[in-house]
Amino acid sequence: MPSSGGRHRLSRRTKIATGALALAIAGGALTIAMTVGDPNAANAASGGQAAAGQISCPDVASKLPAIPAQAQAEVTRNLDLLNTQIAEANNRLKTTVGQGGPNFVQNAILGPLADKRKSTIDRIAISIGRRAEKPQGLDSLATCSVGGAGAAAPAPAQGTGNGGQNGNNGNSGQNGNQGNSGNTGNAGVGAISCPDVASKLPAIPAQAQAEVTRNLELLNTQIAEANNRLQTTVGQGGPNFVQNAILGPLEDKRVATINRIATAIGRNAAKPQGLDALAPCSR
Repeated sequence: MPSSGGRHRLSRRTKIATGALALAIAGGALTIAMTVGDPNAANAASGGQAAAGQISCPDVASKLPAIPAQAQAEVTRNLDLLNTQIAEANNRLKTTVGQGGPNFVQNAILGPLADKRKSTIDRIAISIGRRAEKPQGLDSLATCSVGGAGAAAPAPAQGTGNGGQNGNNGNSGQNGNQGNSGNTGNAGVGAISCPDVASKLPAIPAQAQAEVTRNLELLNTQIAEANNRLQTTVGQGGPNFVQNAILGPLEDKRVATINRIATAIGRNAAKPQGLDALAPCSR
């Protein structure tokens, strides 16, 4: 009997220990599941940058007055640069999640971005001021903020970050970047090169600026989509695949968009002629 009682007590101890261990494992699993299922909570606990989010900056292009034709190219270059600065800051935001203290984003990303934007915006104002009245108060557009992790990407009118064809200058940097000669189909991806539109425009009336800007952005989007299709269809089709499936449809879209730009300008000034010649692109 004593021997049996000892086995009974041992069995109860074993069950209690096993139950405690099971609870501990379950609790740990629950903690892990909560952390994995809620990355924001995990990042918040790190004391650093809680979630990547998206940097949102005030629109610059739509706040500009009519841009003198002589200043258009320089303004375009600096609007492009504003896009590049936002893209670089967003990349840094994503690649430094969890780093630094509570002020990391402000001190290491948003602060330097505001300084860069202020200098770039000043150059835009000075460029316009050489040929017309210098716009005032644009410095207030330099400061950016971070939206939530699920926030939609901002849509600054200075371009979409695709090389900024609100200026269309360099259109995704295609100049000198076409190295894909003599391949069957679209082997050797290369990049699509389109004529610059913004620098060929006359002075844009202030009333048309927003609409022109939207359509210059759309030209960028079209080029980006065509370049993506070029990259994702490597090896497909015959020798005319790129022309028939990518460059041809792109030209049709650009004709319609460029015509909208000319029409917008023509409502308040002389309608620019011959812009359709800028629609065809090449690889």
